[in-house]
Amino acid sequence: MRILVVEDKKALANIVGEKLESEGYSVDVVNDGEEGLYCAVSGAYDLIVLDIMLPGLDGFEVLEELQKKNVQSKVIILSARSALSDKLKGFQNGADDYVTKPFHLDELVARVELQLKDRTGAVDGSLNFGDLSLDAKTSILKCTKSKQEVELVKKELEILEFLINNRRQIVSKQQIYDNVWGIENEVESNNLEVYLSFIRRKLKAIGSKTNIKASRGLGYKLEYSDEIAKN
Repeated sequence: MRILVVEDKKALANIVGEKLESEGYSVDVVNDGEEGLYCAVSGAYDLIVLDIMLPGLDGFEVLEELQKKNVQSKVIILSARSALSDKLKGFQNGADDYVTKPFHLDELVARVELQLKDRTGAVDGSLNFGDLSLDAKTSILKCTKSKQEVELVKKELEILEFLINNRRQIVSKQQIYDNVWGIENEVESNNLEVYLSFIRRKLKAIGSKTNIKASRGLGYKLEYSDEIAKN
């Protein structure tokens, strides 16, 4: 899963980013509100760790814009402002949690895990769709009907994870690029199709009736149907 850290104190931002990466998350770090908003509205992030006192736009302004644009990322405010009025304002503007500084890194990780568990609806850390169960920690994809399983490589895991988390909508190529390869990374135009082909082969290999449906000019969406044959 991908996390955006928006914190103007670079040393602290890097410490938080490194800690979250050590827990297995993909993390991007930015140091001002305007860049944070630019990254956040891409829809590439499962969760945003957001400071309030930021240069450019403050955290409350970023939250307001995220609500207007209906960005579905979870948001944890990380701020030295501990007044009840600030906490209430944060929650009223769409924050999911509020952590005050100083804080312990392990507590922040626990809160991140809680929010992301809520997002997936998973109790055991697995992601589920149709006849699929994906264990993001071990990279094992299992078909619950055939009981067969296969291991995914990193990019396959991240792509399928993103599709499962956005199961109710078609996601564009650009959204997948931003989420899996990062906003500032340039990838060859055919990379995504290659990985999608690999994933489809593995779905077929384990006997799954889940498929990645391509919508011309729009993007991709997972679908599950008992009518999907193994061909």
